[in-house]
Amino acid sequence: MTIQIAGRIMTVLIAGGGIGGLTLALSLHQIGVPARVFESVPELKPLGVGINVLPHAVRELIELGLHDRLDASAVRTHELAYFSKHGKPIWSEPRGIEAGYKWPQFSIHRGTLQQILLDAAIERLGRENILTSHHLTGWTETTDGIRAEFIDRATGKSAGSHEGELLIAADGIHSAVREKLYPREGPPIWNGRILWRGITTSDAFLTGRTMIMAGHEMLKFVCYPISRRPMPAASIKSTGSPSGTCRRPTSGAARIIIAPRSSKNFCRCSSTGIRLARRAQPDPQLPARLRVSAGRPRSDPAMDLWPRHADGRCRASDVSIGSNGASQAILDARVLTREILAKGPTGAALAAYEAERRPATSDLVMLNRRNGPEQVMQLVEERAPDGYNVVTDVLSLKELEDIAANYKRVAGFQVEGLNAKPPIVHLPGTRRASAG
Repeated sequence: MTIQIAGRIMTVLIAGGGIGGLTLALSLHQIGVPARVFESVPELKPLGVGINVLPHAVRELIELGLHDRLDASAVRTHELAYFSKHGKPIWSEPRGIEAGYKWPQFSIHRGTLQQILLDAAIERLGRENILTSHHLTGWTETTDGIRAEFIDRATGKSAGSHEGELLIAADGIHSAVREKLYPREGPPIWNGRILWRGITTSDAFLTGRTMIMAGHEMLKFVCYPISRRPMPAASIKSTGSPSGTCRRPTSGAARIIIAPRSSKNFCRCSSTGIRLARRAQPDPQLPARLRVSAGRPRSDPAMDLWPRHADGRCRASDVSIGSNGASQAILDARVLTREILAKGPTGAALAAYEAERRPATSDLVMLNRRNGPEQVMQLVEERAPDGYNVVTDVLSLKELEDIAANYKRVAGFQVEGLNAKPPIVHLPGTRRASAG
């Protein structure tokens, strides 16, 4: 099946070779629409740290035939557990298959996921349709579609122009397309916190497939396994306030002095997380294991942007935060593919996509600005900064359950609803994919 307009086979141009852009390219190929991906960097490399792909997004990757590759590289997340800064349990819940979904939740290195998508895109679309050193500089609408102009940023020389039916911007929070469409928008919104992220090798802790979050809004530690190798990699993340701020958590927790882009500082910041994790599971070996970080940790501000709409034949990228960014990018790609399948690569498809995804993404951005499901840790900190015996002395069971359920509802992965929901992209005559 190949979509044609007036006898012409039209190509969709995709600016950005990240998770969203590559998922879109694979999805368009699945419905017979040619796609070409343009990436600014000279070489696509498996960069980043750990991410989580939630069941509704894993389902879509399985629909693309990627289950075996994912399952061979990722960890099927078993449990999400929240702890206070004192290491006292707040809330835990099963994840993925253990929670009743038909599809797992995968914890995986971001670069590994991108490499899986890239390998599949090269196999299916052909290497000639994955172009690197092509940075988008502008575009013009033509009578037949759109013409995009590119440069090689390393040399400053033109990389030529390409024509297609649509131009989709999947180039991230610093999108070149978005900047041109909305020049007065300004920079992304910073919430005042810095994330320090790194990877270390570790033995199993708790269930061996547990994602830990400990602390509160202004001082948080996250740790989860992302590899099934004999010495599994663990993704670790510390969140703190800006440079120069000194915070002294109560009850003997370590003093934190935070300064961006410093390996030494990362160790200071993560050492409190290590103490939190140690209290969460008494284990004298845990600090020693987590201190060995592979490579220099990353330092990033926590930011977001409002979702934006289509403009003619060009679509600007959306952004969401929380442990859900990659999942939302995958859903974006699949919904857009569904609309192109129904309406062709047209402005009508972009408008239908926007009508569904912009409100959903806006709601998620707003919920994430209020801490999303991690609000349970902040409420504990506000109500019992000196600690508690059991969490229900501080938060009722209903409050805990409601916070967790509300995030699943807004993010679109309630168990019963997702299991009963038809696939986003329905190809007649195909057997639906699932994972057990």
